[in-house]
Amino acid sequence: MIQFRSEGIFCPQADVYIDPWSPVNKAIITHGHSDHARPGHKEYLCHTLSKEILKLRLGSEISIQTLAYDETIFINGVKISLHPAGHIIGSAQVRLEYQGEVWVISGDYKVFNDGVSTPFEVVKCNSFVTESTFGLPIYDFDPFEKIYTDMNDWWQNNSKDGFNSVIIGYSLGKAQNILQHLETNDTRIFLHGAVANINDALRFSGFDFKGERLGENFDRKKLLGDIIVAPMSVIGSPWLRKFQPYRIAVCSGWMALRGARRRYGVDKGIVLSDHCDFKQLNYAIRETGAENVYVTHGYQSIYAKWLRESYGLNAVEIKTMFEPNQAEEIEEGL
Repeated sequence: MIQFRSEGIFCPQADVYIDPWSPVNKAIITHGHSDHARPGHKEYLCHTLSKEILKLRLGSEISIQTLAYDETIFINGVKISLHPAGHIIGSAQVRLEYQGEVWVISGDYKVFNDGVSTPFEVVKCNSFVTESTFGLPIYDFDPFEKIYTDMNDWWQNNSKDGFNSVIIGYSLGKAQNILQHLETNDTRIFLHGAVANINDALRFSGFDFKGERLGENFDRKKLLGDIIVAPMSVIGSPWLRKFQPYRIAVCSGWMALRGARRRYGVDKGIVLSDHCDFKQLNYAIRETGAENVYVTHGYQSIYAKWLRESYGLNAVEIKTMFEPNQAEEIEEGL
């Protein structure tokens, strides 16, 4: 029912691809990150909350159809529905059912509720296609409440010391997570243009995140112990100089690795991720009840072996065009 082709994940019965990386006629998009939502497809299908993001990133003229979570359509006898993935706003797992066989393609997902995206929903299936971005035991993330407390304590101490705080995270997903949980009173929050653009698009879908866009003529003398939220692409750039004196933090699951903060050359690493850690992956996969698991996007070989040996699953490694480290660079180029 599902084939793994050079263009991407394909359902021949419905003649539709899921997150294809080469141009196709019909594409179901799990979410708006650029390693999943690619340009050039004739028709797009996504969750309602992803529509404005896709139009922003791929062009307002694209042909796009939307579904709400749990809404069902039929294409050539294949029953298709979208279900919350918990990754970012609008992220969705794709459920396909045909003649009693059920597949679920997860896209990117996380089990922990971040208070921004619609929480992950377990979808029972025969076969499950899962990411494995953090599919090693070393990735054991703290509860979000602890992470947010750490983030707020950090910038508040910076402010007391007379430093601005630059907080780095993906413009789509991570930035909104950060903004939702910053505890500020008089302290102002300023946004890099890439973050502000995403927030503007999300406003059409009913979201209103705090923060003021940084214009070209911004007077840096106005900054005094304030917060700047920006994407990864600004690290090491002349753009940062205008915010001196500042301290800088990167929010990423990669910060769980020793040496990651040093490699990025930042003051603090905050282990805040939009993906599952190792325990979340194991929980989600077991809960689906799937006997067949196809592992993509990360530690495919190691994690598939773990699933076979630990749970007796028919777990298979699937290579894709985009891997997590590459996706970081692609995402921040937009």
